[in-house]
Amino acid sequence: RGQLIDPPAQGGEQVQYDIRWVSQYPPIKEKKNPDRKEKKARRNKNWFADLIFGKKPDELVKPMSIVALNPDEYWVADQGTGSILEVREQVGEITQFKKSGIKDIPSMVGCCFTPDRKILFTDSRLNQVFLFDPGTREVQVLIDSVHLVNPTGIAYSPVTQQIWVVETGMHRISVFDSDGSFIKHLGGRGNKQGMFNFPTFLWIDVAGDVYVVDAMNFRIQIFDKDGEFINAFGEIGDSSGYFSRPKGIATDSFGHIYVADALFHVVQVFDKSGQLLYTFGSQGDDKEQFWMPTGIYIDKENFIYIADSYNSRVQVFQLSSEN
Repeated sequence: RGQLIDPPAQGGEQVQYDIRWVSQYPPIKEKKNPDRKEKKARRNKNWFADLIFGKKPDELVKPMSIVALNPDEYWVADQGTGSILEVREQVGEITQFKKSGIKDIPSMVGCCFTPDRKILFTDSRLNQVFLFDPGTREVQVLIDSVHLVNPTGIAYSPVTQQIWVVETGMHRISVFDSDGSFIKHLGGRGNKQGMFNFPTFLWIDVAGDVYVVDAMNFRIQIFDKDGEFINAFGEIGDSSGYFSRPKGIATDSFGHIYVADALFHVVQVFDKSGQLLYTFGSQGDDKEQFWMPTGIYIDKENFIYIADSYNSRVQVFQLSSEN
């Protein structure tokens, strides 16, 4: 538990926020957690063989990204099982996709909600974007108008009703309408404004501003709803405020920007100018610790969901204002 503090605006007051740990999935058990060797063995387990023999996996293996309604109802894109795990009131169930004709989803990465609460997710090896209906459990390919190259991050704009997809292999973002029809490309390889070097995750806030993790440029780039450059911040380094392996990104309702750094095993919080405000987490497998965190999602009530990938779990925190 800790405090995030906004510096006072001109003529204003300093604002303090409280970040507290809420829960995790799988729930904490009384018995000792498995050590890292056991966890690595579990991640490398042949889940398809288990499915053949009728055993249904009910745990996370390598969670990559999350979408959530609240801490009692959320969905996790799990690269380790090649499926989406639905968590309701601390009970998880692996989705068996229906009517898909898809035998294997080997490299699930990003996911996001559509306005009707369906889930879009990417597979960077199949080079596809899929649309999943949690109600019917049906999944289908959404985008076939262009060939995607290593799609990873994905987000839906509430302002333009567009779908933004990061193509890591092409160092660009591709933008589509809500039906999956191609609109435009943004970027290309480079380190200038609006250019990228292996971008990964992205997030779109309620105003339509787009936040892109420009991973191998070790920075965050911010664009408006039309793709016009607003700002960039970050550089490589080995201390707080710098980046080593930036992954997931999200914003809360107060405008703070959260970035998971997998090699620092922390979440760093910035303001929109790029000033570091707060960090939380450290390397480990206790609660409030991370082992290569990846995806982040923040819901409307400022619950923060972290895909703690190599601990094979999701941790949930809450941000609240103390003023």
